[in-house]
Amino acid sequence: MNAVQLMGILNLTPDSFSGDGVYSTDSSYVDTVIKRAKQLFDDGADVVDIGAESTNPNVVALSAHEEWRRLAPVLPRLFREFASKTFSLDTYHAENVLRAAEFGTFIINDVTGMNNHKMREIVAKTGFSCIVSHLPLAAHGSVEAAHKLADRLIDDKGMVKSELLARVDDLRELGVDKAKILLDPGIGFGKTMPLNRELLEFAADVHDFPVLIGYSRKRFLGEHRMEIAPNITACKIAVESGAAMLRVHDVKVHREYLNKLA
Repeated sequence: MNAVQLMGILNLTPDSFSGDGVYSTDSSYVDTVIKRAKQLFDDGADVVDIGAESTNPNVVALSAHEEWRRLAPVLPRLFREFASKTFSLDTYHAENVLRAAEFGTFIINDVTGMNNHKMREIVAKTGFSCIVSHLPLAAHGSVEAAHKLADRLIDDKGMVKSELLARVDDLRELGVDKAKILLDPGIGFGKTMPLNRELLEFAADVHDFPVLIGYSRKRFLGEHRMEIAPNITACKIAVESGAAMLRVHDVKVHREYLNKLA
């Protein structure tokens, strides 16, 4: 079994659904972020995913300006103090990718599925690795819209695969290196609960690209989703199905579990 990488979640938000957001207007904000990043790496994260907008279905989307206001104070120090480490930036604002690129390299993690042509062009221009997440095309590239699909939630794993691969074709046409693309089936975004559970095994259906699975603390895990047990159960399914990377909140526990499998 190939080593499974862990992506730790660094939420620069005041309204994270998981309750672990670290954003504040206090003078200690940057130091708090640095401390949190260090903890994630020390706990065993291979990648730390920096996100300034919550995907909580009850919050309003951020403008690019507001997102950058949260990112700008912390990115220089993060990239400087953890120069040997790997970060990803969770954003769908193409202009903020360019701004962040002035401070260092990172994986571009666009939860809206690279549906914005400008974002695809920037991926090609920077040469950065990217995560292509699935968001139902009916959502028109908006996380808010995906959460509001309600009676149009998709329940077709084949659709997830075909739409992801179509977006990959778009990237490849722009010259993006196949080796720099990871796929994410977008668990929890515009999908039924049964499909979310089924997508834990998505890597078994995709053999040409590494797959990232993000299940951590999401509603489809049930009423105890904030506890460790259902998350580790999901981890087991994803790993056995061939996932290359797991995006998780509880890095230390997942690292300990994965070490036992090695």
